[in-house]
Amino acid sequence: MAGLVFAGVLIGSFLRSGGDDSFLCSLASKKLIRATSDYPTTPAQLQAIVHYATSRITPQQNIDEITVTLDVLRGRSFSPANFLVFGLGFDSLMWSALNPRGKTVFLEEDPSWVEKVLKDAPSLHAHTVRYRTQLKEADELLNSYRKEPTCSPARAYLDGNYACPLALTGLPGEVYATEWDLIMIDAPRGYFAEAPGRMGAIFSAAVMARARKGSGVTHVFLHDVDRKVEKAFAEEFLCRKYLVKGVGRLWHFEIPPASNVTGGQDENSWFC
Repeated sequence: MAGLVFAGVLIGSFLRSGGDDSFLCSLASKKLIRATSDYPTTPAQLQAIVHYATSRITPQQNIDEITVTLDVLRGRSFSPANFLVFGLGFDSLMWSALNPRGKTVFLEEDPSWVEKVLKDAPSLHAHTVRYRTQLKEADELLNSYRKEPTCSPARAYLDGNYACPLALTGLPGEVYATEWDLIMIDAPRGYFAEAPGRMGAIFSAAVMARARKGSGVTHVFLHDVDRKVEKAFAEEFLCRKYLVKGVGRLWHFEIPPASNVTGGQDENSWFC
């Protein structure tokens, strides 16, 4: 991180005369990136610095929303982190760079977009995934999922759970095999009727978090909570009681493993 700060200052000195208020400069002005160790700078960090210092295309989230996730990464008592991100886009280099030596995996629905992004940023670790839902089904899914036993918290699982329409069954094996410390839900698309919507991503993040065997909570970040579906499914599966911060259009949840919840769970219990 010390190397990252130095490189940022160095690049900033070249840009200063142009007066360009880039995203990198905005981060520096708010002192988001601090030297916290003497680790050498990673290639992903250097690539991210150059990218954001020379591009006018900025991440989807604003600086205050990004800070919520950065604070979790920076404040972890152990590292590296396992970070799962639903969505591949203009912020992907940033997320990867903010988790140096950690495992950051991106899940994206559009194969052509994955190819395009990886062509410019081959260091990113991304997979193409298929979703089984459409946004127009959201209300029916929310009203009917309790009728399927394998959607219940006590019996829910993901890999091969075709009976539960909200379970993401087509993910790469490493996604199922990894315990994720952070999960960012900023995809798939959810702004037109035939889009996959984020129903399955939200449900599956809750299942992953509850199944955690390691110590600590799973940090789940959900973007676009100003939209009806994201908000409704968050309140159903991620739970208001686990909501620790809301900034702009981002909600941050800290979800404990089901084994740590007082009273445990039984066949009649539900997520919240």
